[in-house]
Amino acid sequence: MKYLIFALILFLSTTVSLIILSQRKPNSLGITNGKLSQCPNKDNCVSSEADIAKYAIAPLHATGSVAREMAHLTKTIGLMDGSRIITVEGNYLHAEFSTPLLHFVDDLECFYEQDKGIINVRSASRVGYSDLGANRKRLEKLRTLFNSSHDSEQ
Repeated sequence: MKYLIFALILFLSTTVSLIILSQRKPNSLGITNGKLSQCPNKDNCVSSEADIAKYAIAPLHATGSVAREMAHLTKTIGLMDGSRIITVEGNYLHAEFSTPLLHFVDDLECFYEQDKGIINVRSASRVGYSDLGANRKRLEKLRTLFNSSHDSEQ
């Protein structure tokens, strides 16, 4: 019984610590030298600008004005569960997604390169090592929603 209580206390304190840590916004967000940050050496991040294949994902395709595409992107992200738009500045967007049960926070960044016709994307968990594919699934869902609602607007 004593070990069970100890294990429960350890589990609860670890969980609370991770929740608190996941509330802190990382310093690595934003655009540096025209690029999103590279994924750290963890399996909880995907990026269309990744140099390492296991973190790579295709960018979104877009051809409209910065204002139009960023408005469409903002609207699309707003349709996704757990989303909260934090920043939209010119061709850059930062959103947070929180998990339903424990409210762990993941960061989504989008950077529209109008001259290339792409929106580079990066989605990463703030804590932990693996996300069991959650960030990749989120970006693929974003792609599906973005493309389907984009087609209906034209």
